[in-house]
Amino acid sequence: MTASHTLSAASLTLAYGDRAIVDGLDLDVPAGAITAIIGANGCGKSTLLRALARLLKPRSGDVHLDGVALRTLPTKRVARTLGLLPQSPIAPEGIVVADLVGRGRQPHQGVLARWSAHDDEIVAQALHDTGIADLADRSIDELSGGQRQRVWIAMALAQQTDILLLDEPTTFLDVAHQIEVLDLLTDLNRTRGTTIVMVLHDMNLAARYADHLFAMRDGRLIAAGPPADIVSAELVREVFDLDSVVIGDPVSGAPIVLPRGRHHVVAPAL
Repeated sequence: MTASHTLSAASLTLAYGDRAIVDGLDLDVPAGAITAIIGANGCGKSTLLRALARLLKPRSGDVHLDGVALRTLPTKRVARTLGLLPQSPIAPEGIVVADLVGRGRQPHQGVLARWSAHDDEIVAQALHDTGIADLADRSIDELSGGQRQRVWIAMALAQQTDILLLDEPTTFLDVAHQIEVLDLLTDLNRTRGTTIVMVLHDMNLAARYADHLFAMRDGRLIAAGPPADIVSAELVREVFDLDSVVIGDPVSGAPIVLPRGRHHVVAPAL
């Protein structure tokens, strides 16, 4: 499938109160690709994602969906195009898994379009794809952090949007489930052409799974492009204040960052 929607930001400034978090940022999200936003804590990654999802009103500048200012578009149209998994979602107390995942279908409901067998099929597929079909009748309150995260991802999948925004989708997951979730998002991108934008703390997972990176520091875009083109020891130092060695990942071929650390200096050969 070919991506049919575009998402961009122009001269975007974002603030909480008097404190500017993102200042004059311009970017174009590659349509039909997986993009990861990386950077140190507090650099503005999640704030940027909130603005891209229209959860945060810009102080100045605009986010554009298909070339139109996002703030001017009808809410239902935005919800049918943009899906969001926030960093700390809150579920209604006592709701069961299948019902929460089913809420992803709300943007597709209306006066003439009510719940259908097709919606049941989409919810069942989302539960299956995230490996939680056996939890469908369980209360969300009974689940572990990792299980809950997969439920939220299933709800985002059930929304079936062309653009999916995820803030730390691997939070609370062990290594095996992190890879499982990122593989799932890759499948979604490749089979449906879904444009995926995700905030990730793990730079090596970002470099392995993303087609494109946005590297941020102090609310500014430091670098943008394919991981192989931009990931370097110099970039890691500029973005994270970290000395490192960058080599090729023997599994994926993507760049992999090896932090030096103060206690891991290679001794000279004798």
